[in-house]
Amino acid sequence: MTGTDSPVLRVAGRPVGRYVTRPELPARLSPRPHLHPVTTLAGTAVTEFSPADHLHHLGVGVAVPDVEGHNFWGGRTYVRDRGPTELDNHGAQRHTAFQLRDPDGFVEELRWVAAGTELLRERRMVAATGLTATAWALDFTFSLTNVTPDPLTIGSPATNGRPGAAYGGFFWRARKEGTAPTVFTADREGEPEVHGSRADWLALAGDTWTLVFAGATERTRRDPWFVRTEEYPGVGSSLAHDERLVVAPDDTVVRRVVTVVADGRLGTEDAANLVRKAVSP
Repeated sequence: MTGTDSPVLRVAGRPVGRYVTRPELPARLSPRPHLHPVTTLAGTAVTEFSPADHLHHLGVGVAVPDVEGHNFWGGRTYVRDRGPTELDNHGAQRHTAFQLRDPDGFVEELRWVAAGTELLRERRMVAATGLTATAWALDFTFSLTNVTPDPLTIGSPATNGRPGAAYGGFFWRARKEGTAPTVFTADREGEPEVHGSRADWLALAGDTWTLVFAGATERTRRDPWFVRTEEYPGVGSSLAHDERLVVAPDDTVVRRVVTVVADGRLGTEDAANLVRKAVSP
């Protein structure tokens, strides 16, 4: 990859993330621009790319398993009354151009294409900001506009009949270690308690690192969190939790998630303080 294809995000001159705009991947993985590796300021990797347990997990990005029946998540598609099924329905997110590009962030235009048709046009804004000597924040906003003449619906395995599997939207595949990470919010702890809940912020803490995810707009905070710790470490914000999300022609869906990337294993108070600093106006 050239520098043009893989810009590097920096905080105070220090590289903290590489953004791959044109990944060369099989269609079954729903190729899409993504961030990997993302690291703490001390250099600890906190993302995984195409791990053996889920080859279609690609670092940090936007992945949606069902856009009007097209798979922009990768892998099998959950079909009602059939379960996970191999289908030839994969789409791809295609980088169009950078509208702005600086060492600490960029604004990108993308096209979501499936079956030879552009369904969505995305404007993605990503920025890296230093917080402390041991923590920085990744500010990730995506805007999806329906460019077809008809309404589009966004779904998930949950809306297609698989309880507890409302993944789709912003998604972060975290580093897998020998011990599963802990997950907590301001008032609850553990995957069974946190998964599917609505919380202003959510922390995932590994051996030597912590990620604190926060919905940075009122609309984003209304989306429940998708959490995995035991099977694999991953956190996402669910666009379609209880029902399909309808996007009318020319309408735009906007979500913004700010993630604190910290060295060390943070407690509740430190996580909350860093989130306040990261999302303050």
